[in-house]
Amino acid sequence: MDKDRALHHPSPPARTEELISWKPPPPERITLNSDGSVHHGTGSAAAGGLLRDHSGRCIAAYTISLGICSITRAELRGAVEGLQLAWDLGYRRVRVELDSRCAIHLISSNANPDHHHVSIIDRLQALARRDWEVVFSHVYREGNKCADFLANYGHSMPLGFHFVPASDPILMHWTLYDSQGLSESRLVMNEG
Repeated sequence: MDKDRALHHPSPPARTEELISWKPPPPERITLNSDGSVHHGTGSAAAGGLLRDHSGRCIAAYTISLGICSITRAELRGAVEGLQLAWDLGYRRVRVELDSRCAIHLISSNANPDHHHVSIIDRLQALARRDWEVVFSHVYREGNKCADFLANYGHSMPLGFHFVPASDPILMHWTLYDSQGLSESRLVMNEG
């Protein structure tokens, strides 16, 4: 009986404990950290993000109150707004970090023309194809705390896009936390 159970109920994948922290970009580029948030009780969605240089200095931060939408749309919208902001500010080498594997997959693949997020995916891909260097990557949420704060902050704001001053005390707390290289433990599935 135990042999049969073992054959039908495989062991969960092995996990390794890793320390996760925000990693600064090289001096010649900036990082856009972006995140989305949806309150499950109300469906209220928001997004937020920030641009930082190699020292961890906040170049610009924003939050967006989106009304009602899916978490994937919120994640994508945060990335669109942040990438557009980087372009408008004249940066041409940008690392975009999102903690949504789904959003990274949608951005990195050819969206089905019937996909319900195709318009925002197309907008992101068009932005990335401009004459600049844009690299998208997944980060764990422990390395995306500033963007998480900004996405959640959007729930308290009126509908629309809002700049958040770098002097905001909570944002300053999280950017300092990141720039000092502080980390949190996470169990990460082993590749293999």
